[in-house]
Amino acid sequence: MDEIRKKQLKPLAGMTLYELQQVTESLGLPKFTATQLAQWIYGKRVTTFEEMLNISKSGRDRLAAGYCVGLYPPSQHVKSSDGTVKYLFDVGEGQAIESVFIPEDDRATLCISSQKGCRMNCYFCMTGRQGFHGNLTANQIINQVLSVPGSEQLTNVVFMGMGEPLDNLEPVLKVIEILTEKWGLAWSPKRVTVSTVGIRPALKSLCERTSVHIAVSVHDADHDERLSLMPIEKVHRIREVMDMLGRYDFAHQRRLSVEYIMWNWFNDDIRHAELLREILPNEHVRVNLIRYHMIPEVAKLRTSSDERMAYFRDYLNSRGVTCTIRRSRGEDIQAACGMLAGQVKTAADDDKKADTGTKNKKKD
Repeated sequence: MDEIRKKQLKPLAGMTLYELQQVTESLGLPKFTATQLAQWIYGKRVTTFEEMLNISKSGRDRLAAGYCVGLYPPSQHVKSSDGTVKYLFDVGEGQAIESVFIPEDDRATLCISSQKGCRMNCYFCMTGRQGFHGNLTANQIINQVLSVPGSEQLTNVVFMGMGEPLDNLEPVLKVIEILTEKWGLAWSPKRVTVSTVGIRPALKSLCERTSVHIAVSVHDADHDERLSLMPIEKVHRIREVMDMLGRYDFAHQRRLSVEYIMWNWFNDDIRHAELLREILPNEHVRVNLIRYHMIPEVAKLRTSSDERMAYFRDYLNSRGVTCTIRRSRGEDIQAACGMLAGQVKTAADDDKKADTGTKNKKKD
């Protein structure tokens, strides 16, 4: 990361094969060098040009004059008693973003961030309360996947970290291309899930330009209540979002799911279960009920009891809706995204205030 900043080198990680071809062509390198670069970066995850032994020394020198590989490790991590690990990545200007690694049986899922903060301003979200500080580049997004320890063992990636993925659509689409194309990681689209609050135009593009799974954060199907929690409801009503998704095929390989955080005596009764059932476009949608990881700023919202969640689940299942309760992971390390990054930002702000105070004292 320091190399990128100091020398103003352009990172190659995050580029598509076409973009890599443009780079090699501009440097007068053979066309096949772009494929070699993709193999070294995405296949072997090397961090320096010196490791790319099948590229000539003069070619590596030309690349190094204006570019860097652009892969860098996390700056911090914290591990939960259940094996969940939260990683912190430095993205410059005192900002940091988080990725959460979730191991489970034969799966290893990485939850990645797409923005520095978020501008959706959902009432219950720690990231939203930190404000919006910019979009992540394709380099900063794919680096999370390629640079976490044990990245070769990952089975799934979920765009469900800090930020709203569809508010940063083009870099997210570029990363999906890298994950799923043969020259990249060559993953099946079934290994990738994009979570969204429901920005309709961008969601339409995602449906038509990719085959990844989609998870919609509903949390409350009552318009007025959802609007009080999620300002996006004012512009993109969840009923209209689900109606649009009903026009796409989720009956076969691709999956559409609904994320539903449950709050005690707020959205966890039978009326809310019926409202949720009514907006589902068809019987193929899966509903995931989620326990709320409480944050200090929203003390009045508390997670539903196990009994109420089970009743809600059983009611939907009895009416033909596939509904499960998601196992809570990493609660002891506050694995809900935004917690660790918020602490780092607060520390950085405190350092700035301290520096300012010291300068002022010197002036006095």
